[in-house]
Amino acid sequence: MNKEEILFQLNASSSDTLMQTLGIVYTDFTGDTLTAEMDVTSTVHQPMKFLHGGASLAMAETVGSFLSITTVNISEYHVFGTQVNGYHLKSVKNGKLTATAKFINKGKTSHIVEISIYCTDENGNTFKNCHVTMTNRIVPKNNFA
Repeated sequence: MNKEEILFQLNASSSDTLMQTLGIVYTDFTGDTLTAEMDVTSTVHQPMKFLHGGASLAMAETVGSFLSITTVNISEYHVFGTQVNGYHLKSVKNGKLTATAKFINKGKTSHIVEISIYCTDENGNTFKNCHVTMTNRIVPKNNFA
């Protein structure tokens, strides 16, 4: 499949999921990286009107998991995020987040992924908002029979 087909399939798979609720849209795929965007609006704010850290981590885990999914045979394997470690670096009120996931290690049964989230705020300034590492387990579907 080419890049456009992969992005189409990834975005189509988001229907009726948390990704659709948060407005996460996949925008680029290189084979080694996956990038998605999400608008920072009141729908992802916490009560003090800043971006909720959980929304950032959900975005990171989504992009990191789907990067692993692009490398396995999904008819035979599930991908599960088993550990997520995030550092929130700067608060955000409004703007657009861009998350890019890349592999640190790609094994047969586990992947370690690094996700960098940048924000472009309402003034056009871009800064790193969040740094995340995660571990994905690659589990045969026959384990769930």
